[in-house]
Amino acid sequence: MKTFGIILTILGIVMLIWTGFSYTKQEKVVDIGPLEVNADKEKQVNWPSYTGGILLVAGVVLILVDKKKV
Repeated sequence: MKTFGIILTILGIVMLIWTGFSYTKQEKVVDIGPLEVNADKEKQVNWPSYTGGILLVAGVVLILVDKKKV
């Protein structure tokens, strides 16, 4: 339980610092027989900042609950 709490805490901190990421995907634009045209398209993945806060709080709660059991 403590390990899962630590992972959630670290993940929450990372998600608060970085609110998303982008990547490039190659997509086929035209495909006519032997002729093929590709284009690089940039995609973005974003998440709300409160998601990181929720994970951070949940991780701290799990760590504290685990300490009270011992």
